[in-house]
Amino acid sequence: MSYVASSVARRALLRQPIRTPAVRRHASSKIEEAGLRDGPRRDPELYVLLAVMAGAAGIVGWYFGRKPTSVTSQSNVRIGQSAMPWEMEEKEAEGAKGSFKYQYHPHGDQSKPLQNAPSALNEVIIPNVTLPKDLHDRFNKYGKDDY
Repeated sequence: MSYVASSVARRALLRQPIRTPAVRRHASSKIEEAGLRDGPRRDPELYVLLAVMAGAAGIVGWYFGRKPTSVTSQSNVRIGQSAMPWEMEEKEAEGAKGSFKYQYHPHGDQSKPLQNAPSALNEVIIPNVTLPKDLHDRFNKYGKDDY
């Protein structure tokens, strides 16, 4: 019995090859299958798109390579002498009553007198609000010099 089983197993093993040959796949065949070589022939506007995108990338690279961290137009502000709150003279500081503000020359013109800088805090103006006069005078800071 074992002779029959071994002969059947041997014949079954010999019928199928032990190693199957590897399927050869080339990159060129994938390109041909995908039709990547025929795409630009069918759609010539891809060349124009490539030129536009390369030009845009070149301009961006040139611009940021030339001045990546340059100063903006905020550099036009001219700060006057003793414009910092801690540089004020004592007699001016006494008159300010704790309302210390930075000062600047309007529009960068040093011939004009120093002007108080606006507050760094955000202001919200709510129009058409009716309040009693004493509350309005106390809380409405819009247009006042000391705010």
